[in-house]
Amino acid sequence: MQTIILGGGCFWCTESVFLHIKGVSSVVSGYAGGQADTANYEAVCGGDTGHIEVIKVDFDDTVIDLSGILDIFFATHDPTTQDRQGNDIGRQYASVIFYTHDEQVDIIHHKINELKQQGIAVVTEVYSAPTFYPAESYHQNFYANNPTQGYCNFAIPPKLAKLRSNFAQFFKAS
Repeated sequence: MQTIILGGGCFWCTESVFLHIKGVSSVVSGYAGGQADTANYEAVCGGDTGHIEVIKVDFDDTVIDLSGILDIFFATHDPTTQDRQGNDIGRQYASVIFYTHDEQVDIIHHKINELKQQGIAVVTEVYSAPTFYPAESYHQNFYANNPTQGYCNFAIPPKLAKLRSNFAQFFKAS
């Protein structure tokens, strides 16, 4: 098993994608990377802590390796916009990867360099994993628990369609 912490905009969106991946055993929405000793949704969204909305992903690397996880991550969010995903603007929406093992660093940088060689201006930040603060319980599995929520219905179905289309071998039905 491996763990990686990913920030790719609203954690409702990234969580929804990774909950559909074969080999992923756990996805927890939360906050990481800020200066405060704790984090909560109100403070993070207010820009008071410097934290980023992230997901902590535990995965079985015999089913899907880190390279596959990163391919999905980069394909299902925009890694070219600084502190922004669509209409969501602010530090809390940064594209970031927090690695949990030093062995992950080379794989992450290799993947970013591949994208840059394809002409993609990746701004994704890479850091060693800081303290991870799980988000409030109502944020966990948000899309599945709130299927009629407007923002989710606008943002998440296209990401899931891209996942099904481009990564069918890793897609698991919910």
